[in-house]
Amino acid sequence: MAESNEMTINLAVLGRTQTGKSAAGNSLLGSYDFESHLSPSSVTTCCSLGCSSRISGVIRRNGCELALRVRVLDTPSYPHSSLSKEQVQRRVRAALAQHFREGLHLALLVLRADLPLCPDENDHTIQFIQELLGPTWKDFTAVLLTHADRTEEAGFSEDAYLHSASSTLLSLLSSVQHKYIFLDNQKSIIKEERATILSKLLNFIRKNNYQLLLLKHTKE
Repeated sequence: MAESNEMTINLAVLGRTQTGKSAAGNSLLGSYDFESHLSPSSVTTCCSLGCSSRISGVIRRNGCELALRVRVLDTPSYPHSSLSKEQVQRRVRAALAQHFREGLHLALLVLRADLPLCPDENDHTIQFIQELLGPTWKDFTAVLLTHADRTEEAGFSEDAYLHSASSTLLSLLSSVQHKYIFLDNQKSIIKEERATILSKLLNFIRKNNYQLLLLKHTKE
């Protein structure tokens, strides 16, 4: 919380290569802070912080409207085409400690809605997040399902998609207390769509009592 009439939320985007992680970060910020494009190798190699301008009309507390600021940490993917798991974790830990000294509200695990989530992939991802965030990771993690426009084009509503989803994905969503959002890559930069996404994230944060996850960087 920066001022009495303003609230700042700290978010970090995590995920595999080419899931739309950096693009999701740009959507949340309403800008193009992070490099994002199709590539045969991992695009993001260093962590970078993006900060939105003041956003109105999204949040009210105690009957008063607050201006919202969003801070998003973009991170290298795991697995990465040129960095080891340990290198990615060190970079992310250091950036979280540097930029979010007051703590992290939510880590956003970015998955592609148009690709199935396989057990081995999920196990590696969960282990990575557990090691990064610690034993309370489930309370501070939400899932962003990108490329939802493609599943919609294929005839799936959100409910129909979840009804047909793999048990691996359903188990993951259950473990994070069903904190998930479908992200339409074609509409997410639209002001109204972005406001809807931010409102859902704020609801997740509210249900967690606005707690912050404190992460200390230990030099290795």
